[in-house]
Amino acid sequence: MKEIRYLWAINEAIREEMERDGNVLLIGEDVGGPGGSFGASRGLAERFGPERVVDTPISEAGIMGLAAGAAVCGLRPILEIMFMDFMTVCMDGIVNQAAKLRYMFGNQYTVPLVIRTPAGGGLNAGPQHSQCLEAWFAHVPGLKVVMPATPYDVKGLLKSAIRDDNPVIVVENKALHAMKGNIPEEEYLVPIGKADIKRSGSDVTVVATSRMVHESAKAADRLEKEGISVELLDLRSISPWDRDTVFTSVAKTHRLVIAHEAVKSFGTGAEVAATVSEEMIHELDAPILRVGAPFVPVPFSLEKAYLPNSEDVYKAVKKVLERIL
Repeated sequence: MKEIRYLWAINEAIREEMERDGNVLLIGEDVGGPGGSFGASRGLAERFGPERVVDTPISEAGIMGLAAGAAVCGLRPILEIMFMDFMTVCMDGIVNQAAKLRYMFGNQYTVPLVIRTPAGGGLNAGPQHSQCLEAWFAHVPGLKVVMPATPYDVKGLLKSAIRDDNPVIVVENKALHAMKGNIPEEEYLVPIGKADIKRSGSDVTVVATSRMVHESAKAADRLEKEGISVELLDLRSISPWDRDTVFTSVAKTHRLVIAHEAVKSFGTGAEVAATVSEEMIHELDAPILRVGAPFVPVPFSLEKAYLPNSEDVYKAVKKVLERIL
């Protein structure tokens, strides 16, 4: 094992896949010489040259069209969208083209396309650079959406995404970029659609994504000192999501809290909660509770108060243990 930062795990995954497969290329704004807006592609332009690490004009719609066309023609493009907020500029290419091409052409083509995009708060970047919009894309048939929370997962999931024959959106929370963690020296993959049980417990299941996995772990540590046993699941993929692991955990604990950084309304947590309620409400001893951001734009000056944290998860667990159906 070796210790590595989340950002460099991304870099390592891209480099290894470009070395393994000559059809893999990286495209986006400033991904070449500057090494990407957050530095995830540093050194790749020098290693692979301008034909495989392509600096593009500032046109997300144009970049998306280029990537979709390249994928249909047999290449495996990795597209970096500088901030997830900017995906609004190329929604047609993602939702109406990339997500539907394989279906519309009767599987004559594959669309092996990866979209990497930093999301979330933590940098006081304001309401147009801090959103978590993953639920939009999880709602679209034909797209896969993953949200790695650790250096281990971001490398393994990114490599799996690059090898997938369908469009995959890899959502990286910006607050995690500097995080350190251990990864194997040898090659490994993390399967898309499989949750990770971060800790076993018996009193309540907490299902979390991305940064909220770490906030939930802090809450679980605090609750353990009070004699409360939390089973923490990192969903890792939200489309597809691992229903079997969630169902198995809820059948054991009979209580469920779901935590994500995105606004609580209409989020990933709503889908998980609705599915559990529809298919196994008989296993629940208490109402499902969700933790998420308030339904307002991300504020610049009050960002710390806006973002959900371990205290919110702690309070939700305490509340769900007090209530019964």
